[in-house]
Amino acid sequence: MNNRKLFADSIVPLPDQTGFTPLGSMVHAAENAQRAEPMTILFSLGIPKDAQAQLEEKVAKGEIVPPDELNKTYSANSADAESLVTWLKSQGFEIVQQSPDGIYASAPAEQIERSLGVNMVRVTKDGLTYTAARDAPSLPEEVAKSVRSIDGLQPFRQAHRHIRRRAPKAGNHAVANGVGGPATNIQNAPPYLVPEILQAYNADGLPVTGRGQTIAILIDTLPADSDLTAFWQKNNVSVTLQQIQKVNVKGGVLPPIEGEETLDVSWASGIAPGATVRVYASGSLAFVDLDRALDRIIADLPGNPGMRQLSISLGLGETFMSKGEVATQHQKFLRLAAAGVNVFVSSGDAGSNPDASGHSSAGPLQAEYESSDPVVIGVGGTRLTLSAGGTVASETAWAGSGGGKSVLFSRPPWQKGTGVPAGTQRLVPDVSLAADPNTGAFLIVSGQVDQIGGTSWSTPVWAGFCALMNEARASAGKPPLPFLNPLLYPLIGTACFRDVVSGSNGAFQAGPGYDLVTGIGVPDVREIIRTLTQ
Repeated sequence: MNNRKLFADSIVPLPDQTGFTPLGSMVHAAENAQRAEPMTILFSLGIPKDAQAQLEEKVAKGEIVPPDELNKTYSANSADAESLVTWLKSQGFEIVQQSPDGIYASAPAEQIERSLGVNMVRVTKDGLTYTAARDAPSLPEEVAKSVRSIDGLQPFRQAHRHIRRRAPKAGNHAVANGVGGPATNIQNAPPYLVPEILQAYNADGLPVTGRGQTIAILIDTLPADSDLTAFWQKNNVSVTLQQIQKVNVKGGVLPPIEGEETLDVSWASGIAPGATVRVYASGSLAFVDLDRALDRIIADLPGNPGMRQLSISLGLGETFMSKGEVATQHQKFLRLAAAGVNVFVSSGDAGSNPDASGHSSAGPLQAEYESSDPVVIGVGGTRLTLSAGGTVASETAWAGSGGGKSVLFSRPPWQKGTGVPAGTQRLVPDVSLAADPNTGAFLIVSGQVDQIGGTSWSTPVWAGFCALMNEARASAGKPPLPFLNPLLYPLIGTACFRDVVSGSNGAFQAGPGYDLVTGIGVPDVREIIRTLTQ
């Protein structure tokens, strides 16, 4: 077993010397005590190339693949997986979890060093220090046959939440009173309530509530029940806690509430009050933990047939991702799309130039992953202003809306139409919705009223709209929606979308038809439902 396969795409390069890195982090030596700390890593298994190409083609055509066929035809080689598991156990690894396309295994960092041929260092980023591999891992060729990448060796690289806050001003919808509860209201003024957003996008008064549908949400922790019930009461929506299902993916202690989890659940349930919301708490924003949550969602699909929409309000600039991790997640998103799950991902809150910390202006020109994946719906942001009567007074591109040209993915066959620029790269976003925190949304977090924005707001709202669409399809005797993008792009310029033609996210300008700030525009939900149920 002297010949080894190197997985160069499983890491991003770190300098040989200690000190600052281009990622905005600090590298220093690892001590023996830190090498004894356990790490959980993912050995990602690829499906055969011809099978993956076939599955990509099916999704692009809007086909849904039955679960049995998906697991039988589009899974990794089981014999290769068994061989790898045997080797890992012989090396002292503990098998944590297995999925159709991966093996999660845990071992002390010093054992990982020996088994995978890496050098461990300590990396400090945003004030936290992690043990991480400096160089690329390898495996003996005999057990590396189906392994595509080895992920989780650099846990300092994590996704960012796409949420932005602005403190409410007195006289608007809500201010914090003496006990932190909602106070006075001004109708159709920020922070906006659910009924106002429904009216703005022609989704009010519809004969659908998302009944029979389940909206999945992927985030690191879980919201407080009291915040949810207070939000529903303030918005006068009929949702109960029995409709909220909470899944602690790893089963350990979860991080404290940050607001993102509360925003996602509050607004998804508010838009589709008849739906079930199933929250998957990954425990952290490390990509290996997000992978585990995605695998849990995929495994839960047979028992939750109405789980046809997933909201993810996370991302990281493509240039900061390892290509191996992107390939791992793409395969999971591909399985979800093939199963008929529409995955809505926020495009980012840092405009056209996000840096490694999720801030704007300081980073390179780039799109953010996961929204740039060609089998998800990337959701951008707008600045929405309502008139006193609730009609849309204006809607422009939000400066923070992520968007751009992918350097990781080629142009999907369905991404064409008015305004779509010539080229061969995947473009982001696909659609958009209100996101500017200055004209933001009502939220209650830890008992306190908040005004929030970001594409973390637009994304769960779109997932809620998808639940309404799927219920309408069921009522019309039609099958659930396949992957939405091939259905939506032909609707450019129709009554199904309101075009956003002004505003910029830095490098890109909104304009007629598709643009790299707001995609194909914002929805007229009533018209989309009418079109997709004909």
